[in-house]
Amino acid sequence: METSSTKSSIQSEGSLDSERASSKASSSSDFEASPPSRVHTHWLGFISALKKGPVSRLQTFQPTLSIPRFPRRKSKSVGDNVISAIDPVLDSDFYCIRSSWWNFSLAQIMDATDNFNHCNLIGQGGYSEVYKGLLPDGQIVAIKRLTRGSPEEMTADFLSELGIIAHVNHPNVSKIIGYGVDGGMHLVLPLSPNGSLASVLSGSKEKLSWDIRYRIALGTAKGLAYLHEGCQRRIIHKDIKAANILLSEDFEPLISDFGLAKWLPENCTHHTVTKFEGTFGYLPPEFFLHGMVDEKTDVYAYGVLLLELITGRLALDSSKQSLVIWAKPLLTKENIGQLVDPSLGDAYDSEEMDRMVLTASWCIHHSSAQRPQMSQVVKLLCGDQECIELANQCQSQRPTLQRVYSEEISDEKDYNSTKCFKDHNQRLQIA
Repeated sequence: METSSTKSSIQSEGSLDSERASSKASSSSDFEASPPSRVHTHWLGFISALKKGPVSRLQTFQPTLSIPRFPRRKSKSVGDNVISAIDPVLDSDFYCIRSSWWNFSLAQIMDATDNFNHCNLIGQGGYSEVYKGLLPDGQIVAIKRLTRGSPEEMTADFLSELGIIAHVNHPNVSKIIGYGVDGGMHLVLPLSPNGSLASVLSGSKEKLSWDIRYRIALGTAKGLAYLHEGCQRRIIHKDIKAANILLSEDFEPLISDFGLAKWLPENCTHHTVTKFEGTFGYLPPEFFLHGMVDEKTDVYAYGVLLLELITGRLALDSSKQSLVIWAKPLLTKENIGQLVDPSLGDAYDSEEMDRMVLTASWCIHHSSAQRPQMSQVVKLLCGDQECIELANQCQSQRPTLQRVYSEEISDEKDYNSTKCFKDHNQRLQIA
């Protein structure tokens, strides 16, 4: 690998489309669009510009000069297909990426991963593979390579993730080192020696202390609150799970992998998916029932993450039993002893444990409307009395706000089953 990589910078000014939906209840869903091949063609200039990074700094890129406006339905919605992967373009006059990253050639990426040696494979999803890599300066990195889909789909997915990462800047959100578009779509990210929360919870012999677990819970909540409420445009991560929470050298959590993330337009309350995306064990009931995705999707997944921190168990165990189903009967102060990870013993702050258990219970509420905002979660974990009272009130009203517990448990078993996955896809196909 060469001793140095060149940087490229893309900058442009953004402004929101003047069109706004008349109804606050509008959703982001499928829409009629030009064939994917047309979209791919219009983005070829942008990809070519990225490849020229080593030669010169990139000029302002204005997609409205080369990308046609796509017909919209009356709801002014954005679809969950190849086009929607670059949906920020549809609602803004300029696609802005305000960052500078290293531009890696294919040869450099091959050198870093030892030709994508299988021994360096550290993660694999439905659409990508992640390899451990080593840069010439000794820095350990994670290199994500898109592997599934047509060239058009991979281009759209790559640009979507790149665009979202470019717009976020928070201590608890993972940064990006660079990219590579030579011979495929690649993202290069820093890789902490501590790995991910999943690797520490399931594979580490030395268990996490309580203060580190609480730090991870609070930091992740702050990162999600930023994505939902602190960004210029709302971002739904859609795949919050232990494997996507990286841990820095001092165990500060970093939310990573924005491959499924979506921008949620200001005028939309939710996004409607038309294909299965996400991870079993972390998905809320409304996803399977209606295909609905919004901030509360991330809130539910965060609640599952808290249960993993509290119990030391996985979201789905080896027998595919849901952690949520196992934990719900124990989410009371009287049963906390049965809930807590045995490896902790009594080495935890009881007040912090009470707050985390209360937060987890609130976040995994069966009704998405009753789940908190992530800013409320941050306050609750910090001991805000008003939020604690609100969470307790929500818990005390549970029987009147939803169906009886036995019915809920029956549903949640279905939500985390393979049968539900098949039924969900069948309903989407019929629709």
